[in-house]
Amino acid sequence: MNRIVHPIEQESFRRLRARLDTSHFPPLTRAVVERVIHSAADLEYASDLVMDEGDLERGRAALHAGAPVVVDVEMVAAGITRRETVCRLGEAVSGPGLTRSAHAVRLAHEQVGPGALWVIGCAPTALEELLALDASPALVIGLPVGFVGAAESKAALRESGLPAVSNVSEKGGSAVAAAALNALLYHPVSAEETS
Repeated sequence: MNRIVHPIEQESFRRLRARLDTSHFPPLTRAVVERVIHSAADLEYASDLVMDEGDLERGRAALHAGAPVVVDVEMVAAGITRRETVCRLGEAVSGPGLTRSAHAVRLAHEQVGPGALWVIGCAPTALEELLALDASPALVIGLPVGFVGAAESKAALRESGLPAVSNVSEKGGSAVAAAALNALLYHPVSAEETS
């Protein structure tokens, strides 16, 4: 099923490309960079995002093969289109040394096991908990936002060696995390990939 792109979105991407040359990025990296910038109207993401094209290719393949998508908060889930997600925050509880977000990650990991795509756009503690688990993710989109722990949790993600999309600064959030996953959902699938 082809996605119909609204004229406003087409014009937005035209203006983005008029202000920023993204042609030097590999295809999926370009798709993620452009969609994240589009979601935040923030051109600085072009130099702030960190990702590997091979990781994106493998993550996209897992996504299109039906791998579960786990999100840290419902706001991320609301931004992901054309795909069901798992969010266990509503059932999670905090405790000594454990935030609700971290507990939700534990619950989701118990549910989905290895090979999932994890999209974290709100809570640094969710990303920290994911890194503490032996989750074997297909891809981690780790873009939590905030002044406490966000940049540090994303640095830890990059140091972990897990396949990931992250950024260096404290910026992030639900909209940009969802946008990064949507870029992989929307990118055209070739005939070779479906055969």
